[in-house]
Amino acid sequence: MHIPNKFKQTDMAQLKNLMKEYPFATLVTYSEAGIEATHLPVIYRCVNGNELIQGHIAKVNKLWESVKNGSDVLLIFNGPNGYISPNYYPTKKVTGKAVPTWNYVVVQVKGHISFVHDEQWIYNLVDDLTQEHESGQAVPWSIKDAPDNYIKKMLPAIVGIEIAVGSIEGQWKLSQNQPEINKSGVVSGLLEEGDSSALSLSALVKNHF
Repeated sequence: MHIPNKFKQTDMAQLKNLMKEYPFATLVTYSEAGIEATHLPVIYRCVNGNELIQGHIAKVNKLWESVKNGSDVLLIFNGPNGYISPNYYPTKKVTGKAVPTWNYVVVQVKGHISFVHDEQWIYNLVDDLTQEHESGQAVPWSIKDAPDNYIKKMLPAIVGIEIAVGSIEGQWKLSQNQPEINKSGVVSGLLEEGDSSALSLSALVKNHF
């Protein structure tokens, strides 16, 4: 990923926080079958000093057969993003010198993939993912709420994924290349749009004045 210096995010805490807030990642793999993109929720862990990203796929997805254990993979985490109109820039009204662009935050992780078939490992992963995403529910659902026999029948239909993290890099493209008056205009323009993604993006731009 090409990252201009103005947009390079080097704060590892912010990179990992985005991975946690936007855990639905795109897994890019390469094998004799060609390039494949798989979309899945994942969870980041640090185990005995080793950074790991874990998730699962359906066993009918033959990715676990076409991609060899230890293969290089890429994970992409997309955060808030949105179109930036030249009309947001006050300087455009004076000089006319402005073009459209797109603001976004993104994290890319490179690592080595392994596929896991151990049912207890998969059970623990599903339990952890469920607890993570049910925490905001008024009455959180638990894997233990389902009948044991039902869960036991479901587990063999899942293959676990574990990625040993090699590198994490990010790009925060948030109008850093614009004068402050235009940054303020971007914030105002996004706030007027009013949808949740635009509001999240406006807050990020404001924090990068």
